[in-house]
Amino acid sequence: MQFDDNANLDTSEVKDVRGSRIPGGRATVGGGLVGLIALVLGLLFGVGPEQLGLSDGSPEPAATSSSAAQVQQTCKTGQDANTREDCRLVAVVNSTQDFWNQEFKKRGGQYAPASTVFFTGRVNTACGAATSAVGPFYCPGDRQVYLDLGFFNELRTKFGASGGPFAQAYVVAHEYGHHIQNLTGTLQRSQDGRQGANSNAVKVELQADCYAGVWAHNATRTPDESTGRPLITSLTDQDIRDGLDAAAAVGDDRIQEKFQGRVTPESWTHGSAEQRQQWFYQGYRTGDMAQCNTFR
Repeated sequence: MQFDDNANLDTSEVKDVRGSRIPGGRATVGGGLVGLIALVLGLLFGVGPEQLGLSDGSPEPAATSSSAAQVQQTCKTGQDANTREDCRLVAVVNSTQDFWNQEFKKRGGQYAPASTVFFTGRVNTACGAATSAVGPFYCPGDRQVYLDLGFFNELRTKFGASGGPFAQAYVVAHEYGHHIQNLTGTLQRSQDGRQGANSNAVKVELQADCYAGVWAHNATRTPDESTGRPLITSLTDQDIRDGLDAAAAVGDDRIQEKFQGRVTPESWTHGSAEQRQQWFYQGYRTGDMAQCNTFR
């Protein structure tokens, strides 16, 4: 996965509060078993911690900045994205939003941008307070994606994914898939409280996987608004394999087998490893969001 060295990164699309100190209050999710259960339930769920039942209901204290705003200082060009993980994720956010902005215009609509928040440990959102134990998530209340970059190490060490830059890009693109669902009105279908292999919760997650694939299909041909050239210059077959591997690693069956020793489809919220790969590849193969109707 390579970026245009001479492209200018738009860091206004990322809020970097890593290193910020949040005084007072209880952590929403503790460590150990509680944190692990929250991670298993909340991983890439696509809604904020309040909907997951993780908010403790206490007032949300403001963050006090310490070493915040790192990306604004260090992530300037595509060359930075080719050498730094956080800058690469800024570039992925830029590319993803470039694509969806142009896609909405083609379809006669208007795209509303969403920021990504980089945080460490704990963060406050319009959906409630959360710790990094819940994994990456999208909060429809403030239309922001939340990401502790330490999750990518856990994706490899806890969930057995092969990792790689595009595995990270897949996670970000999946969360922006939830933003697209929020804009188009389908995200709310996951809020009916039902679980299971045929639930709306699973269908929403699989559609977000498909939307991530649609972006990947178009990434190397989507012109960046600042340069008129694609921000991403190269995606290899290995990159796509890494994305498919990451999708499988967070399948409900894989997670349940690993952490509870048995597979219980009646409690699925995301879909199986095979389904997640299938729908990501459906989006990647067709490049057409109209082919992502998981509700049929």
